[in-house]
Amino acid sequence: MRIDGRRGRWAASGLFTLAAVFTPPGIAAQSAAYLDFDDLTAELRSIVDSSDRATMRSLGTSHQGREIWLVEIADASGPPLAKRPGVLVVGNLSGDHLVGSSLALETVRYLIDADASEADLTEHVIYVVPRLNPDGAEAMFNGPRDGNRLNALEFDADNDDRMNEDAADDLNGDGVITVMRVPDPLGAYMIDPDEPRLMKEADAAQGETGTHALYWEGIDNDGDGFINEDGFGGVDLDRHFQHEYPYWERDAGYNMVGQPEARALMDFVIGTRNIAAVVAFGHSDNLVTPPNSSGRLTDATELDLNGFADASSDEIFSQGLFGTPFQRGGLQLRGAQPGRDNDPSSGQRPATTVNDSDIEYFETVSEVYKDITGIEEVVINKAAAGAFFQYAYYHFGVPSFSTQGWALPRGDEEEDEGSGSGDARVLSGFDAAGEDVFVPWSTYQHPDLGEVEIGGFRPYVVTNPAPSTLPDLGAAHGEFIAHLSTMLPRVRIASTEVEAHGGGVFTVTAHVQNTGYFPSALQHGVRSRSVDPVSVQIQVEAEDILTGAAKTHMIQKLNGSGTTQTVSWVIQGRDGTSVEIRVRAEKGGSDTATVTLR
Repeated sequence: MRIDGRRGRWAASGLFTLAAVFTPPGIAAQSAAYLDFDDLTAELRSIVDSSDRATMRSLGTSHQGREIWLVEIADASGPPLAKRPGVLVVGNLSGDHLVGSSLALETVRYLIDADASEADLTEHVIYVVPRLNPDGAEAMFNGPRDGNRLNALEFDADNDDRMNEDAADDLNGDGVITVMRVPDPLGAYMIDPDEPRLMKEADAAQGETGTHALYWEGIDNDGDGFINEDGFGGVDLDRHFQHEYPYWERDAGYNMVGQPEARALMDFVIGTRNIAAVVAFGHSDNLVTPPNSSGRLTDATELDLNGFADASSDEIFSQGLFGTPFQRGGLQLRGAQPGRDNDPSSGQRPATTVNDSDIEYFETVSEVYKDITGIEEVVINKAAAGAFFQYAYYHFGVPSFSTQGWALPRGDEEEDEGSGSGDARVLSGFDAAGEDVFVPWSTYQHPDLGEVEIGGFRPYVVTNPAPSTLPDLGAAHGEFIAHLSTMLPRVRIASTEVEAHGGGVFTVTAHVQNTGYFPSALQHGVRSRSVDPVSVQIQVEAEDILTGAAKTHMIQKLNGSGTTQTVSWVIQGRDGTSVEIRVRAEKGGSDTATVTLR
């Protein structure tokens, strides 16, 4: 399924400029700046108060007391919101993905514009949570800037009974936290001979020897022999949900959905059964590159240089609160949940790939997304273990999508497909755009390590595009969300028939149709029993049904694109009596029709 062929009419080529991010934002028709919590709240209030299509309320508060806002967008003239198919949009799950909240904000703005939006808001509802991690996002506006993804949970990472006492330090005073490379004959890393700005792991099989150790910029503030092992936060909320929850891994939390931000979202989702599709603006992707023919997502790609620096604290991390895996009552299988699925002899294992029957829907939506936005590739693709969008498909049972919402231009490193490291690809793309993404290495006399070099990727620059691109990117994603809402399942009673047999006996027939694109339930939703069947009910006493369908007939799955299923009852009744027929789909709305027995 493709839209009108305007591939990429919203696509923007500009990238993130650090200086522009912190320009005080003004209230304008569209926001070309990244907004802190107060400004985001004010902008949302301004948009919502200007329209009778939107309302705004809080789902809960963060650790530091910031509200987690929900905007509901719908025309009041339609059915109750709980009876309309809905799309849920969630942004800024990871603290450093500020573009997610900007896209969500502009989506709200786009959808309440009756002239711009193709969404039928009398029949659908759009739920938008612009910033799930307000505390983590706020770190961008308070220097030094370190690219923090986490929320503000305080915990003792190094098990010394102190919290957040050894964070990174801006040693060279440039306002950002980057990497220290330290000459070390026992180090695991070496300067990349193809790109001296980058580092690579030495490969002994290739005759390579490590020359450096790598750390995040900082000193040993607490004097325990480790550098930067117990800093701000916290939990990465997009590693904190139920599906393939990464037990005992750093940044995933003490237990799944244990953080107030995640719990607020989960309480809302579980209580809002009409949510029929989910879109997350985050670091993982299944929109630009949908699941493959085996139902698997594309491999994760993150910056090696930053990963090498993270690894410097692995030793001390293994002694901290999350470092000693244990499970009361026995071994916890990876990805399994308590109960039958945790029993190796049960023959039941949690699904970890998209159901074969569902793959085509992801492929179609991917094409729609790329047609509208022009985004053809991703910058960074974080591993999806514990991600919210994975929960929404595997546990909640609905089509669920994730995108970082912008793309790099192609650089020289990508001309030869497959050449170079992921870091080189990112660096080449920013270089091609003339953007200052990398702090050049410069020497620094470290109090503990001696002479080191400080440099690396600028925080936030590699995870967010230039503020000037936000209006167009936001409008493109608003258009995508509007179009996605038109693809939701929509059940209706297409036609009815009554046949009189004499003696007060009648056959009543209803032709039930799904006019949306998506089925009433994805196949995985059927398998996991997370989506109710479509119910077709005739409003007569059960004893008046002589044969045929039950009073309430269940259709496990009604495919879309006009698929029709016929339901018939043979009933007894008086000539001239009116009989109502009702159809309801948990994710596809409801309809009624009245027939007269004659």
